[in-house]
Amino acid sequence: MATKTIARPRTPVASEDNAQDPADLLENTLSQLEALLWVCHGEEIDWCSGDGPRRLDNLLWLAAELARKAGELFQMSEKARRGAPETGG
Repeated sequence: MATKTIARPRTPVASEDNAQDPADLLENTLSQLEALLWVCHGEEIDWCSGDGPRRLDNLLWLAAELARKAGELFQMSEKARRGAPETGG
């Protein structure tokens, strides 16, 4: 039986806690964007050979990053909502 594999970037990914060189961040973002556009083209994509596995890996990386950022934004919005004074009606 196949084991689950979590997509990981081919180059290190920066977070706010672990800042990277802007050129590296740009390269990461361009790799994700390229994979997304490649899928949007969508004709006769072979996910098992050629560029397919690398593109799929980058798409999963993009989705994971977006999910992480969405979670962070949700936590920030909850903190702001709980910290905001309630208005009386």
